[in-house]
Amino acid sequence: MSGPPRRAGRRPGESGTREAILEAARGAFADLGYDRATIRAIARSAAVDPALVHHFFGTKDGLFAAAMRFPVAPSRILPQVLSGPRSKVGERVIRTFLAVWDGAEGGAAGLALLRSAVTNERAGRMLREFLSRELIGRVARETAPDAPELRASLVASQIVGLAMLRYLVPLDAVASADADRLAATVGPTVQRYLTGPLASGEPVSRSRRAGTPR
Repeated sequence: MSGPPRRAGRRPGESGTREAILEAARGAFADLGYDRATIRAIARSAAVDPALVHHFFGTKDGLFAAAMRFPVAPSRILPQVLSGPRSKVGERVIRTFLAVWDGAEGGAAGLALLRSAVTNERAGRMLREFLSRELIGRVARETAPDAPELRASLVASQIVGLAMLRYLVPLDAVASADADRLAATVGPTVQRYLTGPLASGEPVSRSRRAGTPR
């Protein structure tokens, strides 16, 4: 006689279910990128109910953070970045970033992710999409007066550059600098990217680029 029917969408064992979801998520994010991968499709690939994905990881950003070993899910750090005076949000961005990446666990995970993004095109695309949509993009959408996508990209360039010179290809003056000093020094640049005026975007003629007088 056959045993009781298995409940649809379940795998035996919580750890096995969680790992199956993570494996499916890594495949989906690699093949489709962050934006196009969906919770429903990942659950279907892992043969689980989408509710289980939410149970283990909360939202898609939490799933991505776990699958890609991102140091921390944005939902955990965004409130502290966005709270407080808007005039200091740039400094809080840098201070929060350094607090996560300077930590032993977060630093190891962040370094691995950064190396993957530099050496693997798909990993780089996923990281860019994730930063622009779920992390820096959210800050820009909350604080920027206009052009949030451009502003988020400018902030990302500052953060990735800082990460490269502090962790991946250490430049001593940056790698050894106190986090508070870096936040106070780099923060105003991030602040300008987020809330300051942008160039008008008017095209520069070929003659002017070449230095030819008008």
